[in-house]
Amino acid sequence: MKICDREWKREELLKRVGDISQLAGIRRLELAEGNEKGVEAAELRSGSGLRAVILLSRAMDLGFVEYAGRPLCWRSPVGDAHPAFYEPQEDGWLRTFYGGMMNTCGLTYFGAPCDDAGKRLGVHGRASHLPARLLASEGAWQDGEYRLTLKGRIRESTLFGENVSLTRTYTMTAGEDRILLHDVVENEGYRTTEHMILYHVNVGFPVLDEGSELLLPVRSTRPLTEHAAQGLADYNRFGTPVAGFQEQVYLHRLAADGQGRTGAALVNRRFNQGQGLGVYIRFPEAELPCFNQWKMIGEGTYVVGLEPANAFVITRARARADGSLQFLEPGERRQYHLELGVLHSNAEIESFEGEMKGLVSREPAR
Repeated sequence: MKICDREWKREELLKRVGDISQLAGIRRLELAEGNEKGVEAAELRSGSGLRAVILLSRAMDLGFVEYAGRPLCWRSPVGDAHPAFYEPQEDGWLRTFYGGMMNTCGLTYFGAPCDDAGKRLGVHGRASHLPARLLASEGAWQDGEYRLTLKGRIRESTLFGENVSLTRTYTMTAGEDRILLHDVVENEGYRTTEHMILYHVNVGFPVLDEGSELLLPVRSTRPLTEHAAQGLADYNRFGTPVAGFQEQVYLHRLAADGQGRTGAALVNRRFNQGQGLGVYIRFPEAELPCFNQWKMIGEGTYVVGLEPANAFVITRARARADGSLQFLEPGERRQYHLELGVLHSNAEIESFEGEMKGLVSREPAR
C-alpha cells in the first residue's frame, strides 16, 4: 500500500501510529450553524491528501472535496442546506443547491421545470434532498489494503405514486486519490415508474481557471439552446470569470473502450507553475449514455458541470415526447458506477488525454 510517498506493509504502518485513523479513516459529523444545522455527514480521508465530505442528509452526495488542501469543487453561497429548506416548485431547487463535488439529480425526473403527464415538475428532482438511512460505515483491511466503505439508502416515494430506492456505496482505499461510487436504483412499488438520473459533478477553482480545458472522447455534440450554439466552438475551453455570463449547456455522446468505459476530465495545465492539476471521472457508457456539460463561468458562479446521465437535460416532458424517457418496471433494478479522481501532474493529464483520443479513434463519429 502506497502512503506517505512510499510503499508500506500493514504491519510496518501499524507500528508507526497509535491508530490507523492517524492516516486514513471515516468520521461522522453533524453541522451546527445556520441553514446547515442538523445536516449529518461523514468525512473520508484516504491518507494521500484526498478528503471528501459526504452529506448523509442530502442523498449521500459529495459535498466538499479537496486534495492536499486544494479544493476540487465549486461551492455555492447557500451552504450545505438542510433538506427541510427544500422548495420543489419551479426553480426553488436552486435555493438549496450547494454545488459541492457531486449532486444527484432524479430519481424520477431532472432538468428544467415542465408540465408532464398532468404534473408540474420543478428543477432536477427530489433525490438530493432525501436523507439517507446509513447501512454501513467502516474501515477494514483487505488483502493488505485498508479500505473505507460508506453505504446507505434513500427512498423517493409517495402514496399512490412512485416508490423508488437508491442504495449507494462509496469505497476509498488508503493511499489512492480516487472515490468509487456504486448505486443501485430499484422500483419497490407495483406500478411502472419514470426513471431519470444525473450525476452533477461540479468542478471549480483552481482546477477551473484561465486556460483550463475539458477533455472528452466526443462522438457528437449539440447545444441545448441557441445561446449555447454561439459558444459551441469553445465549449471545451475556459477563460477568467465573465460579468453577466449566461450559462451554456452542451449535450454529448461519448466513445467508449473495449470494456464499455468512458470518461471526462477538467484540467488546468498551468496550475502550480505549470505542474498541472485535474479532476477526472470514469463510468460505463451503457449505464450513463448521455453526457451533459454545464459551462457557467460567471463571476462567483464559476463552475463546469460534468454530468453523466441516463438522459439529456431536455425536461421529462420532451423526453417522453421523443421516446427517450426511461422507465422502471415493478421490481426492476438499475446499477450505476462512477469513479472520481485526481490528475496530479501534466504527465498524468497527457496520459488521460491520450487515452480519450484513443477511444475516439476506435469509433466512427455519429
